[in-house]
Amino acid sequence: MGGPNPDSVSSSSFLNDKSAKVFVAGHRGLVGSAIVRKLQSLGFANLVLRSHAELDLTRQSDVEAFFAAEKPRYVILAAAKVGGIHANNTYPADFISINLQIQNNVIHSSFLHGVQKLLFLGSSCIYPKHAPQPIPESALLTGPLEPTNEWYAIAKIAGIKMCQAHRIQHSWDAISGMPTNLYGPNDNFHPENSHVLPALIRRFHEAKVSGAAEVVVWGSGSPLREFLHVDDLADGVVFLMDKYSGVEHLNVGSGKEVTIKELAELVKEVVGFQGKLVWDTSKPDGTPRKLMDSSKLLSLGWEPKISLKDGLVDTYKWYVQNHNV
Repeated sequence: MGGPNPDSVSSSSFLNDKSAKVFVAGHRGLVGSAIVRKLQSLGFANLVLRSHAELDLTRQSDVEAFFAAEKPRYVILAAAKVGGIHANNTYPADFISINLQIQNNVIHSSFLHGVQKLLFLGSSCIYPKHAPQPIPESALLTGPLEPTNEWYAIAKIAGIKMCQAHRIQHSWDAISGMPTNLYGPNDNFHPENSHVLPALIRRFHEAKVSGAAEVVVWGSGSPLREFLHVDDLADGVVFLMDKYSGVEHLNVGSGKEVTIKELAELVKEVVGFQGKLVWDTSKPDGTPRKLMDSSKLLSLGWEPKISLKDGLVDTYKWYVQNHNV
């Protein structure tokens, strides 16, 4: 009694269904483009892709018309409005409303039009600011969020709950994955709006090109961070689509920590910058440690394969080929 068991939803093997239509929402971004590369390499021949100009996911009627016409069997929701601390603080209404609109429209239309399985991708920022380390899935909604990105985080939490609600009420196979800090080809290398790793790559590269004597990095270099190459995430996405069907969201991380100092030294080496690395300890360090507990996903048989060094070499190569600086 008491309604359907949310973990009893079964689905046929995703990897045995390579002729099926798969809609990858957000295929031009860091995450979506990696998922498309992975699916193409596996022989998925029927990917459904739309740019923002072709389909505005915030427009409910357009999204419903798209699903009615295309009827994809699988949906991977990697589309989101993203940005750093400055953008989140400046445009909080945009971050909460646009992301809620995208999620609600895609998830609801997927359900209405008979999508067999949907994967919603979130972010590690869903967890409380003072979550235990490493952060388990059970830490969700146990404390206040980091104020600088709470608007984005609340939208992502709502996406998880949308998937859970549809699974509980309708026995529909909607699942969620929460990646850690990601990097790789198609990352954002903007000088103000990028995250720590692409920002370091850009700064060391520009210092190398200009012949600068030193690069100054904020803080002491002591905070610990976790990074996952986006191609490893794409591999994890396929694994979740194929193997996982449960009500709980799952963390997707490398499980490996590195200090910002070690990271900066590694980027310096990969870029080939010969000057000095200087730490400005008058500047803030931020959160001392942020590591996700991905043991649940690892226990199902998935593991990341790309080392940080190899991933940085790959990412720097892409940056040099795609940025005229």
